[in-house]
Amino acid sequence: MRYSVIFIFILFSFWAQAQQPQIDILQMQEQIRYLASDELKGRFPGTPEDQLAADYIREAFLTAGLSPMADNGFQYFSVVTSVEATDDNKLNVNGTAAVFEQDFSLYAFSSNATVEAEVVFAGYGLVLDMDSLQWNDFEGLDVKDKWVLVLEGDPEPDNNDSPFIPFATIRNKALNAKDQGAAGLLVVGGIQNDPKDEITPLLFERSIVSAGIPVIDLKRSWSDQYLLDNKLTIDSLESLAVEGVNNLNLLTGKVLKATTMLERQEVKTQNIVFKLEGSDPKLKDEFVVLGAHCDHLGMGGQGSGSRVPDTIATHYGADDNASGTVGIIQMASQLAALEEKPRRSLVVVAFGAEELGLLGSSFFAKNMPFESTAVQAMVNFDMIGRLNEKRSIVIGGTGTSAETEDLLDQLKSRHELQLSYSPEGFGASDHASFYAQDIPVFFISTGAHSDYHTPGDTWDKINYDGMVEILYFNEDLLLELLNRDERLSFKEAGPKQRTTGRRGFKVTLGIMPDFTSSATDGLGVGGVTKGGPADRAGMLKGDKIVGINGMPVGTIYDYMNRLKKLKAGERANVDVMRNGEKVILIVEL
Repeated sequence: MRYSVIFIFILFSFWAQAQQPQIDILQMQEQIRYLASDELKGRFPGTPEDQLAADYIREAFLTAGLSPMADNGFQYFSVVTSVEATDDNKLNVNGTAAVFEQDFSLYAFSSNATVEAEVVFAGYGLVLDMDSLQWNDFEGLDVKDKWVLVLEGDPEPDNNDSPFIPFATIRNKALNAKDQGAAGLLVVGGIQNDPKDEITPLLFERSIVSAGIPVIDLKRSWSDQYLLDNKLTIDSLESLAVEGVNNLNLLTGKVLKATTMLERQEVKTQNIVFKLEGSDPKLKDEFVVLGAHCDHLGMGGQGSGSRVPDTIATHYGADDNASGTVGIIQMASQLAALEEKPRRSLVVVAFGAEELGLLGSSFFAKNMPFESTAVQAMVNFDMIGRLNEKRSIVIGGTGTSAETEDLLDQLKSRHELQLSYSPEGFGASDHASFYAQDIPVFFISTGAHSDYHTPGDTWDKINYDGMVEILYFNEDLLLELLNRDERLSFKEAGPKQRTTGRRGFKVTLGIMPDFTSSATDGLGVGGVTKGGPADRAGMLKGDKIVGINGMPVGTIYDYMNRLKKLKAGERANVDVMRNGEKVILIVEL
């Protein structure tokens, strides 16, 4: 009798599994193979291939039985993919002309305009009103319809941990000047913040948004000669500002006329947005967002984010992020095929332009077709195709709700996966856009690898069996989020935006080099600053840095030279050796 009961139980288990829709591994392979094909040329935003990928994804959601949202499934937005200066850029003071790219340059977020106006000096251009820090360089100044001249940097150039650092970006200074009614911003570096007197080269930035006023970088030597009178120099003004004299009320007496002209290539791309409506009359108006970005680096090249920027070739992006895109398609199909539909509604989004700076998810998070307060959680798949032998997946955002880690601990008992938790909600993928809206997030990834952001990220290297395991785990996670009685309680877990680091370089990884080593095959990591960029990326004490953005690092001098080329807001791909194996870390600077 006992054996009969066991036999019946086993039969019932097989029957129950047979009633559940099964992930089609061959279909999944076919989908990744297409998205990561030569035909789609790396799915760069705004290209015909980008549209082909979007049409393919939309059709897959329709086939799964989901309902289109936004504009018949597409949510369009514009992005800038390049910026160049025209031959029209001119600047003169009282009739004396400056030479573009020799005496002055433009910031990539400068607006196009012709402005002729008086120049007013406004210190560092800072406006701070906090309990711990009060500072206003515009107090008592009339800058309306005038050029505002500000110093580069901040009043504490020798303090690596200065509280001014996060507020001293040129973007912030441009915003402050615009808020005060200025017609344009002039930036010049004193010797303490810009010892080499270098003008800023025009560099394309991901996520370019115009400042709304012209923003010009001036050479100090030119400014001393033509912009200030004989009694003043930029260095003397900087010395006064560093000493705390932040209300100089200085009218230079000079009239500057400038024409600033940048050509930005602006293209249209899209998010693909669909919904599976919930079954509960009350809870169906609450949502779980499941997302993955579907764009990649196109043909690569300088400024693309490629780890081999000198190689022009299709960057297939099979793992990054055809794997995540196909993952959300498969999850949508799984949940739509259930006889008993989930209680809450599921919104599935394939985000565009993630590689240009989380642009698609940021646009969606600010333009949701429902209130952000109705979102229970956001689950983000980014690179889920390389499950390793240790069967480990990284789950980020585990500190963004009080219930998350307990929930995950319960789920992992049903699966043979090793879960690595990272509490912070901000990171180098689309979940960060939702964390900024006070939404609990789950970032699912199998991590970076040596093919990351290279043409070697191809469909045949995907671990399809591993993807199936990950997707079944996430099906359980999604069903828990969609069906639980109570909402998750949001918690802050780390900053909600990129933060600048210590000075000395434009950015820092937040490590202590191992100065005791004389090796020339990499830089040893003697310590990692908690909460810093390297720590958030998973770097460990004892790692050895052997490359940054595809360029080798053999000594500390190599490391410092590579670091000088990085900018705040970028992602750096850092290669480290750990226990004899190369590990690729994605560091958000």
